[in-house]
Amino acid sequence: IYELGPGLGFNGPADPAQIQHSILEEQVELWWFREPGKSLLCYCVAVLLILGCGLGGVGLLSTTTSVSSEWRLGAGTALCLLALGVLLKQLLSSAVQDMNCVRSRQRIDILKSGGLSDNLVVLITGLSLLICGAVLLRLALANHMPKPGQALNDMYISGVVLLAGGGAAVAGVGVYSAVVVLLERTRQGRRLMDRVVNIFTVSGHMDHQARRETTSSLANLI
Repeated sequence: IYELGPGLGFNGPADPAQIQHSILEEQVELWWFREPGKSLLCYCVAVLLILGCGLGGVGLLSTTTSVSSEWRLGAGTALCLLALGVLLKQLLSSAVQDMNCVRSRQRIDILKSGGLSDNLVVLITGLSLLICGAVLLRLALANHMPKPGQALNDMYISGVVLLAGGGAAVAGVGVYSAVVVLLERTRQGRRLMDRVVNIFTVSGHMDHQARRETTSSLANLI
């Protein structure tokens, strides 16, 4: 088996590993698992968000009293909704993957674990946590509670925890996006260098072959 160069004719024997890689690249089912490390990282983050928001929301709702009913109900409901939203995204991605109804590489890169959709979900969740935490801290510092005391302390602590969790989620998305962009640029640079090297290599082989043919023609002519 010989490999054809881009407009340059035969480029020598084809690499079996390259042929196998090309065949695997054409399998749509494998596009969902091209970067297992990134997918595993984003999946773990999604599980942590689901558990953290879900348990926090259930904890606030279960400890609701007459003194702190309003803010506990509001914050607990918001956390449960965020947990359900993240869980719904994971279920939808799994359903689309199992049905194999998406055949576009670009759409798969967006929907798969570690894609753009995961970044948006984590970012929205982090911003929501920041907003909830800021509201609770403002209410606690403004002393809007009817009877300041243990309930006010709980509100302040909940606000700080939500702010810390939301800030960590937003900062994590920023760092993750920056690292992904840097890695992509590095890969593109390497691919460009490999192409340049291959072009020069093929050109060198062709020049050498042309010189041999010219020498042979001159010898025959003589």
